[in-house]
Amino acid sequence: MLLDTHAHLNFNAYKSDIDKVIKRCLENEVWIINVGSQSATSKRAVEIAEKYEKGVWAAVGLHPIHAQDDFDAGEHRKLAESKKVVAIGEIGLDYKPEYSAFREKQKSIFQQQLELAQKSGLPVIFHCRMAHDDLIHMLGQYQKGFKGVVHCFTGNWPQAQKYLAMGLYLGFNGIIFKLNLAEIIEKTPLDKILIETDCPYLTPPPLKGRNEPIYVKYVAEKIAKIKKKSYQEISEITTENAKKLFQI
Repeated sequence: MLLDTHAHLNFNAYKSDIDKVIKRCLENEVWIINVGSQSATSKRAVEIAEKYEKGVWAAVGLHPIHAQDDFDAGEHRKLAESKKVVAIGEIGLDYKPEYSAFREKQKSIFQQQLELAQKSGLPVIFHCRMAHDDLIHMLGQYQKGFKGVVHCFTGNWPQAQKYLAMGLYLGFNGIIFKLNLAEIIEKTPLDKILIETDCPYLTPPPLKGRNEPIYVKYVAEKIAKIKKKSYQEISEITTENAKKLFQI
């Protein structure tokens, strides 16, 4: 069994065949957490999760690249009340050049969503691109701390160590086939690793086209090779990690 801790089946890429995609996943013992990026996709993630008794959950949040939009705390708080919502996310900072002009707005909305996470008691799915030092600094200002995962981790080892010291997990997906993250994966304790697809993006080779949660097995296989463990062990431990963090 595998658990894709970061999917976007709530996006338009699956509009025509989402039921078939989910059926394919569940038949192959792949569970899914669909992650919101705006109000509409967060709502859609909840609607999808509530259709399934087991195997499908949701996270709700405003992605930093959409931080020019206003964050509706009341709407997200209401969505988070669903029993199928297991996290606030994806939220964080993104300093890619085309988004860096509104860094301060990103920080403001990120803080609002961190407060929502603390009030709800839910873990956080963090998005961070080219902004790890600022994100680490902001998290360090909260005495209580957070449960959560740094999704699609692409930082360096010193940054990874700081996240791990906070008790956070690191999430790895198809980006590990594009960037050399072997040293970080090797050094990260297995009980702090989560696997994900970030589908429909980051399709692992040799596949092409739209990514799907069922392809999370390729990420597990790559991590098993790097850590010199069996695929079975990686599957079992990362699934247990996800169940523990998200209280599934």
